[in-house]
This record gives sequence, C-alpha cells and structure tokens, in this order.
Amino acid sequence: MGTNRRIDVSPEVRLHVVSGKGGTGKTTVAAALALGLAARGKKVLLLEVEGRQGLAPLFDAASLSYSETRVALTPAGGEVHAVAVDVEQALLEYLEMFYNLRRAGSALRRMGAIDFATTVAPGLRDVLLTGKAIEAVKRMKDGHPVFDAVVLDAPPTGRVTRFLNVSSDVAGIARVGPIRAHADSVMGVLRSPRTAVHLVALLEEMPVQETLDAIESLREVDLPVGSIIVNMIRRPLLTDTELAAARLGVLDHDQVTEQLLQVLPPHTQPAAVVASALLAEAADHAMRVEQEDDQRLLLGRSGRPTVELPFLSSGIDLGALYELGELLCGSDD
Repeated sequence: MGTNRRIDVSPEVRLHVVSGKGGTGKTTVAAALALGLAARGKKVLLLEVEGRQGLAPLFDAASLSYSETRVALTPAGGEVHAVAVDVEQALLEYLEMFYNLRRAGSALRRMGAIDFATTVAPGLRDVLLTGKAIEAVKRMKDGHPVFDAVVLDAPPTGRVTRFLNVSSDVAGIARVGPIRAHADSVMGVLRSPRTAVHLVALLEEMPVQETLDAIESLREVDLPVGSIIVNMIRRPLLTDTELAAARLGVLDHDQVTEQLLQVLPPHTQPAAVVASALLAEAADHAMRVEQEDDQRLLLGRSGRPTVELPFLSSGIDLGALYELGELLCGSDD
C-alpha cells in the first residue's frame, strides 16, 4: 500500500464524506480537511449531522447552528463555512422547497409530528441529512457553484453505509413521489465521481477491521471509497536494527547501563535497574511497531490510497488543524 502525500483534491470531487470508528478522530480530520481545501483558495462548507457539536470547539466557537457560518478565512482567500444540520430544520426546509408548506411544517413541529415521522421512518431522517449536503454541492449562483467543496462529518463506520445508502430505506417509505425522487437525486450524487468517502483509522486491530468492513459494505452498494486516513501515527523511536534486537530481547544490557551511568544524576536508582526498565519499554515499543506494521499490511489489501497523519502531542488547536490540513491536501507552493 503506497502512502499518498494527499487525498484527491481535484475539482471533480465536490463532496468529501469523512467517517471512522469512534475515537479515531474523524471529526478532527473532517475539520482539517475543510481547512486544507480552503488553504488552496476554495470556499468550503463543513457539515455536522450527529448533533454532538464536535466541530464548534475546534474553531473556537460556542456552538454551530443550522445557519451557514464562516468559521475560518485562509491567507489564500479560501473560506470555511460550517453548519450543524438539524433534522427538524431540514424537514421544514424540505417541505418549503418541494411542497411550499413551511407554515404547515411549523404546525407539525408544535404537534410533535416531525419527531414521530423521523422515528417511524428513520430512512427519512437520513434522506434529510444527506440531502442537505447534496443541496450544497448542487447550489449555484451566477452559473458557478456556491461552494467549491463540501465536507461531511458523517456517522461512524458501523453506520455510514446505511446512512449514505438512502434509497434502500426510502424504498420502504415511498416508491414514487417527491420523497423518492429526492432520494434518487441524492444517490445520483453520492454514487458519482463527485463524491469520495474517506475512512479514518488507527493502526489498531478494531479500527482497521471496521475500516475494512466499511470498505466492503460501501462497495456492495456502489458508493465511492476515497482514501484511508491513518490518524495519530507515532514514529518508531529506534532504528530497524534496534527494533529487531529489542523484540528478540538481545539489546546489550551492560552497554545501556554504562551509558546511563554517564547521564543519571546522583542518588537515583541503580543504573542497572533503570537499564532493565528501559529495555522492557523498548521491547514493548518494538512489539507495538510490529503490530502497527501488520495493520498497515491489512489496510494495504483494500487497494485504497492512504494518507498518514502524525500524533500531535501538543493537542489540537486551529494551528494544528492547518498543519493536518496541509498534510491531507498538500499545497500549491
């Protein structure tokens, strides 16, 4: 599996869907991807659909609303606008767009009918959420797209295929009519070259397996898999030769002890004791590196390009997002 320097940022790809197992940092990656695209001078819309307000703190915002709000402006003139997609608001917007029934929709909201409808027909909920992203992809002004790219922070890998494959669930709701036509329009974009579904993973057994399962399920319903983004990479602290020796337990204990004697301050534990602890840590480190290499090989069998992002020990702030965004998207410099 070759590691790409960046994901596909060509203009043809308009919708970047980001998913990943919980804990892999998919929301952070989605935000970084949006900034990386904006750093190339693009106007980007970043959408959140899970109601967690996970994006807001990354941009030092108290919260996001259903209104599209600019959260970043890059030196290249690019912009990131963000929105938290609310099912209720999306349904009201849908009723207004297709039925001119916004007032009736407001009455339905007061009656609790909206919650009832999206609970009884969960496929409708996903149509509304994905439909908001598709509307943004298609939106035009003066003959040009309003947004150069749309980044969707999607549900985790265990649910992403069903979330995106809205035509399947809608088949049980409506076989004809505006809802079905809307779902088909959504799927037309999702299954086209305009869309790429990127999957965020860690080099650990469960995230890797979920990523591979997601790739298989996405392919089964003809949804386009983009890149695998391997997040929070920690580079080996030892050379290949040292790692091999550490795994075998043949690092020179006496040599390590002798080196420690030159640097340890007085009145600490005996150097030999510290050396033993360090060698045990080295063995654990070597095993972890080996296991991560095995997981890389498993991901490689998917045939998908990968981008690796480093673990940032200083934490994630706006500067870190720009750094990760450049690693994801590259630069034009």
